[in-house]
Amino acid sequence: MKQTHILGLCVLALCLSAKPSFAQGEIRIDGSTTVGPVVDAFVSAFNAQTPDVRFSVKKAGSGEGATALVEGRCDVAMMSRFMRSDEYTRAVAAGRMLVPFAICLDSVCLIVHPTNPVRSLSKEQVKKIYTGEFTNWRELGGPNLPIVAISRDTASGTYEVFHQMAIDSERMGARIEFVSSNPAMFTRVSTTEGAIGYAGLGFVTRGVEAVRYEGVMPTRTTIANGTYRLSRPLFLFTDGYPELGTPLYQFCNFFLTEEGHDIISAKGFIPLTSY
Repeated sequence: MKQTHILGLCVLALCLSAKPSFAQGEIRIDGSTTVGPVVDAFVSAFNAQTPDVRFSVKKAGSGEGATALVEGRCDVAMMSRFMRSDEYTRAVAAGRMLVPFAICLDSVCLIVHPTNPVRSLSKEQVKKIYTGEFTNWRELGGPNLPIVAISRDTASGTYEVFHQMAIDSERMGARIEFVSSNPAMFTRVSTTEGAIGYAGLGFVTRGVEAVRYEGVMPTRTTIANGTYRLSRPLFLFTDGYPELGTPLYQFCNFFLTEEGHDIISAKGFIPLTSY
């Protein structure tokens, strides 16, 4: 079968499965703290045009967003990773069909305290830090200072991306500290001289310093072209493809508009559109 026929069948299947999965006049959103700032700005901009639509936005992590969508407790799941196979299995068992909207690109940026002179790490070095083999910065050419390695908690999509891509899903060391959000990560690293952590590109601001990974600095260009190896798309997921023309459909496709493009750029992420 020709590729165009396959694509056509896929589009037809999505349209046949389309359904308004939101309560009348309300869109419930839950999930990733990384995606949260973009969605908050989308909500504000969308409400300026469509004030009669109410939103509720929770930021309990990608894992909770996936669970809430499968259990029917939200209409949109914000995800900083793709849905796992076990989440799809639970969705199918619950009679739901999860549909992704890739809204922008981001990266998992390694960050350190500004006083730390170590500004470049290899994958092997990062793995040894987070599995507990390296415990002092002098082992990496830095000062005689204990390494305070900070990680996102296991409900985070950012954690799952980092755990898989940076340390090959190995067990983290016993002394790793866990935080529940990107803002908490930023606060911990910016106030702790020996700290190292990781966060989305939009959270790499004054107070922390980004670290080269495998010799590549996370920038808009290196993330967009994939040379920064800890890059990843950010998603919105819905139960079925939203009915055309509904507020849910318009909101989930807001990233395609010029205003959505500008919001994504302003938040420090990389748009998938060009205006």
